[in-house]
Amino acid sequence: MSLDDVRLARAYLARVAEPPAKALAAFVASVGPVDAAEAVRKGDCPQDVIDETIARRDRDRAEADLEAAGKTGARLIIPEDDEWPAWSLLCLDIAGQRGIPSAVPPLALWARGEAHLGDATEGAVAIVGARASSGYGESVAGEFAYGLVQRDLAIFSGAALGIDGAAHRGALAARGTTVALLGCALDAGYPAGHVTLLNMIAERGGLVVSEYPPGTPPARHRFLVRNRLIAALSEGTVVVEAGRRSGARNTANTAGILGKIVMAVPGPIGSATSVGCHDLIRNADATLVGSVEDVIEIVGRLGTHIPERLRPRRPTDGLGKEALRVHDALERREGKSADEIAAESGVPLQRVRAMLPALEMEGLAERHESGWRQHRRPREISEGA
Repeated sequence: MSLDDVRLARAYLARVAEPPAKALAAFVASVGPVDAAEAVRKGDCPQDVIDETIARRDRDRAEADLEAAGKTGARLIIPEDDEWPAWSLLCLDIAGQRGIPSAVPPLALWARGEAHLGDATEGAVAIVGARASSGYGESVAGEFAYGLVQRDLAIFSGAALGIDGAAHRGALAARGTTVALLGCALDAGYPAGHVTLLNMIAERGGLVVSEYPPGTPPARHRFLVRNRLIAALSEGTVVVEAGRRSGARNTANTAGILGKIVMAVPGPIGSATSVGCHDLIRNADATLVGSVEDVIEIVGRLGTHIPERLRPRRPTDGLGKEALRVHDALERREGKSADEIAAESGVPLQRVRAMLPALEMEGLAERHESGWRQHRRPREISEGA
């Protein structure tokens, strides 16, 4: 059985059931895509699979779909490819086993662009938000995306008007990788106002991705289904602006269900476009972030591969355990004697006396008439130091 046979089978299966097709996905995982495709064509499969595929099983357009995709520079990425983001999509399998009905991995993904999808997901942050966004929100989304791609993270979003578009443009401006996930086919020309933007993403090192085959039109339910992929394929999701009920809130809720980190940007207290963000923060469903550094620190803690030189650094980074205890025993205003510092830190007095001048040289402590205290303006450690 060749990889071409497998790809043809998955192209057929991707068309005959509306995602997320839970029964069909389980059947494919059990018997393999080629046998599953043959069984679906014949109607020789479990009843729940028949129910998901009966309306379209006679639409065998796999060869035509692959040919049409090829003419536009698109390709079908399948789980059997090295490019498949298996690790990122594992969270959907796990959530599905917990009984989450929509947590179903895609059978295949149509993609257009130069980026390698698997590589892009290894360090990815989703930025989502309101279509009817404010100038403040679009500015924040663009600045966050610009700063994050400069730190080797890819930006994932949904290509919608408003915040999504601003995030994609910010990533492109920094010449970074951005991935747009659609709720329709790649050739649907939707949203019409972003056709040029989508072409730029595909042509400038990014990806435009969809699990819907050629010719599939946009529909409300498809955007909600698409949101699970935005959440799954990124390390964390940043909600920049969102209404109380919105697609961005849906993506954030899905990310939380999948065990991904959710972050939200606060806005003016009277802004209708920030109500959803404030709700997420108030209910502890999201962590407040106010800068690129906040996002880097949070996703870094969750294991995202970020080069060490690009991680935010505190002045005390690099101190040994005893030196850190000595520093923590110092106060910002009042000075302490070496004896007091030794008693509070539990570090032997002789060691304290040796460490204090070293901390002073590092700009972390200063000698005062009342004793030793923390330096009020610790020397900054520059990025790349």
